[in-house]
Amino acid sequence: MISLSSEITDAKGSRAVRGWVFFDRDCRVCTSLARRFQRPLAARGFGLAALQDPRAQALLNLPPADLLREMRVAAAGGEIYGGAAAVIYLARQIWWAWPLYAPAKLPAVTFLLQAGYRWFVDHRTCANGVCSLPGDRDRWKEGGARK
Repeated sequence: MISLSSEITDAKGSRAVRGWVFFDRDCRVCTSLARRFQRPLAARGFGLAALQDPRAQALLNLPPADLLREMRVAAAGGEIYGGAAAVIYLARQIWWAWPLYAPAKLPAVTFLLQAGYRWFVDHRTCANGVCSLPGDRDRWKEGGARK
C-alpha cells in the first residue's frame, strides 16, 4: 500500500499527516472552495492537491475518465472517499461542521446529500463557461438547457 503522507508533498515540500483532499483545479467553484477551507483542513492535518496532478491518478487508482468526476479524500490510513462521502468525512473532522455530519448518519439525508452533490457536479463545469469533463461541451446549448 502506498502511504499518501509519504508519497505526496505540496509545492513547499509539506506532507499531510491525516490525508489529502483532491479537487479539480480547472473548476473555479472547486478552487474557490479549496482556498476557503485550506486553513481549517491544514489545521487538522489535511493537504490540498489538484486531481490533475500526475500523482493523483496513480495514488487514487482511477481511470482518466473518472478522475475529475468528483472531489476525493485520501486518508492517511488508505481509505478513499469521493463526492458526498468525502464531504461527510471532512465534516466529521471539523467540530463546527458536525451539523452536516450528524444528520448524514440517516440514510435519507445521505441520499439527499449524494443527490445534491451529483447535481452540483453535473452543473459545475459549465457554470463558469469552462467544460472540462468529456462530453460536457456537447450536452449544453444556449441558455444552459440540456439536449
